Amino acid sequence: MPFYYTQGKIPNKRHTQFRKSNGKLYAEELVSTEGFSNIYSLLYHCHAPTLVKEVEKAKSVKPNFVLSENLKHRSFTTFSFAPENDYLESRKILFGNKDLYIGSAAPRQSMQDYFYKNADADEVLFIHEGSGKLKTIYGQIPFEYGDYLVIPRGTTYQLDVENENNRIFITESFSPIHPPKRYLNNFGQLLEHAPYCERDIKLPENLKTYDEIGDYKVIIKKSDQYFNYTMASHPFDAIGWDGYVYPFGFSIHNFEPITGRIHLPPPIHQTFEGNNFVICSFVPRLYDYHPQSIPAPYNHSNVDSDEILYYVDGDFMSRKHVEKGMITLHPKGIPHGPHPGTVEKSIGQNETKELAVMIDPFYPLNLTQDALNIEDPDYYKSWIS
Repeated sequence: MPFYYTQGKIPNKRHTQFRKSNGKLYAEELVSTEGFSNIYSLLYHCHAPTLVKEVEKAKSVKPNFVLSENLKHRSFTTFSFAPENDYLESRKILFGNKDLYIGSAAPRQSMQDYFYKNADADEVLFIHEGSGKLKTIYGQIPFEYGDYLVIPRGTTYQLDVENENNRIFITESFSPIHPPKRYLNNFGQLLEHAPYCERDIKLPENLKTYDEIGDYKVIIKKSDQYFNYTMASHPFDAIGWDGYVYPFGFSIHNFEPITGRIHLPPPIHQTFEGNNFVICSFVPRLYDYHPQSIPAPYNHSNVDSDEILYYVDGDFMSRKHVEKGMITLHPKGIPHGPHPGTVEKSIGQNETKELAVMIDPFYPLNLTQDALNIEDPDYYKSWIS
């Protein structure tokens, strides 16, 4: 979240001497996601972040894309995936293109014996089920049902979960994630008409400095491969930091819906954006209040983007047979709209309790074998049944 923030102890001026009580210098590190030309943070380590003891042979985790030409509406049930103990082993990439990957995870256990860093992508973890803490060098962020966790690329982290029941909807973005530009003023402040503000952001807190030497396993994702590093110092050894690059949380329950007298289009639900895609939040809201309004969405053609809709909870006014963790894919090039009977059913209704996350990529999505394994093959026929 691009506003200035700081934790712990830092020197009065950047790039100057900053010493420990024993006289040794802290190791300064600049972290940015767009070179030296955009936002950054400065971290101060007890030990140099370059102390590598061993690098093992890389393991490929390249997604197995098996379908690249799709012009059919599809549906998938992510809760069909059985939970797995390990967080990374439970991650399944379902869709992707040159701008992002989309998938899910169902870990039973916390990350205890290793740390993880995605050097390729910013990550957005949507917490569908479960709670715990996101631990990083920047501090800790408690999370619970409905939270987005936005983790800038290059951030080493651990997920500490409180129980075995965890379901996470994952977006990996190969460009920085930020709020919609139309909601920001020239100084980066969220404007009055934005559906959330800085007060809603969960910032890293409770910074703990681990001034420890030993063997620390860090799995780094780069170019669709996992590299196992053994570091000589604890990855969370910062005494302090400041800047604009850091992980943050935001609850979908704090998204304030924009409503009107007649049905408003999907951009009103936009929450974040990356290069060539947007992330939107559908939340409980009052229906349109024109006396002759039709609350259900009108049929529309996806001319410019595919549409991924991840169903979280509640009754969705335009769909039949919706279940938790279900994903629908409506590809660009053909129209889609409400299921038969849902338009008339919506008339006269006052509100909806639906909760969902939508991702609109502007380039077509490729599908993996993992996606096809959990597909409802007859979904595209659901408008005639």
